[in-house]
Amino acid sequence: MRPHAPEGRREGLWKLWVASSGLLLFLAVPLLSLLTVLRPGAWLAQLRSETAMQALALTLQTTAVSTLLCVLLGLPVAYLLARAEFRGREIVDTLVDLPITIPPVVAGVALLLAFGRNGLLGRTLDLWGVQIAFTSVAVVMAQVFIACPFFVKTARAGFAAVDPRLESAAHTLGANRWRAFWTVMLPLARPSLVAGTALAWARALSEFGATMMFAGNVPGRTQTLPLAVMTAMETDLETAVAVSILALLLAVVALIAARTFARRWSVPGV
Repeated sequence: MRPHAPEGRREGLWKLWVASSGLLLFLAVPLLSLLTVLRPGAWLAQLRSETAMQALALTLQTTAVSTLLCVLLGLPVAYLLARAEFRGREIVDTLVDLPITIPPVVAGVALLLAFGRNGLLGRTLDLWGVQIAFTSVAVVMAQVFIACPFFVKTARAGFAAVDPRLESAAHTLGANRWRAFWTVMLPLARPSLVAGTALAWARALSEFGATMMFAGNVPGRTQTLPLAVMTAMETDLETAVAVSILALLLAVVALIAARTFARRWSVPGV
């Protein structure tokens, strides 16, 4: 019986591929269609347009800042949810998850009502001469609001996967919680942290609804790549396709880089 086992596994794998083909084709065909519309020369020519260059520059700047903020703000929350038991933990967990489940447009309205000129906090900020809505700061805030939960959930899973006994051993050797966090938890959870950072950046890159409602769609000021695609679709399909392909390629590069670094930095045996 043993010699027939590889053949059985191959047959089972073939059936699994057939069963998986529906979803894989559904995902691949639209993306391939996007890539076949423009020739490489025409794509590069469209990317040199002012609309594309301004949107690309603003997107790279805002997503870099928002991703950094996601890491700085989300890291302690992820560690708290992974390692601490406290009253109201489910409420905190639900609050972190809400931006994933609500429509991004609703998130944009909420941000506008909080930080807009006549918003809950915006009135006070306006008295100090600070205006956030419809500025590049609003773009960053919208991206952080939508993208940060993706980092928190991934980082939390990474922290939770670390054996608590390793952290306890560090405490036994005299390390306080802060030192144990930096020397034990962070290195062991690093692959998940890298993956979460990449997911947060990719989600910030694709953010549309919240940005549109809270920051507007002003070329060179608040118009990111997704907003540039929407604007170009009204007048210039080729520019819209070129910018869409650029956003797709950036997302692919982010995912490949995240997986590569995660494998390189993973800790053997953990």
